[in-house]
Amino acid sequence: MTVAMWVLLLIAIVCANSPFLTTKWFGIKTVARKHFGHHVLEWMTGLVLVAALAYVFEAQTGPVHQQGWEFFVIAITLYAVLAFPALVWRYFWNVKSPD
Repeated sequence: MTVAMWVLLLIAIVCANSPFLTTKWFGIKTVARKHFGHHVLEWMTGLVLVAALAYVFEAQTGPVHQQGWEFFVIAITLYAVLAFPALVWRYFWNVKSPD
């Protein structure tokens, strides 16, 4: 694996988990009660940012390959798997919510 792949993987792990680990909106603004909709919106925003970064990294190495819908379904599923530890901590293990 190249350095760009390792960097992308690390950024994907951080972006997938960060919405569930903090009570701040996008890590900046404190909200009174951060509900699941906030988490999903932040998670999807992170997904779009990671996908854009992956596109940029691929474009730097050569022509970007066209992908079908199957690729995007698998990419979203893998991103959800990356977010699973923080999701479990937030909603199943964390007895007292940090909100």
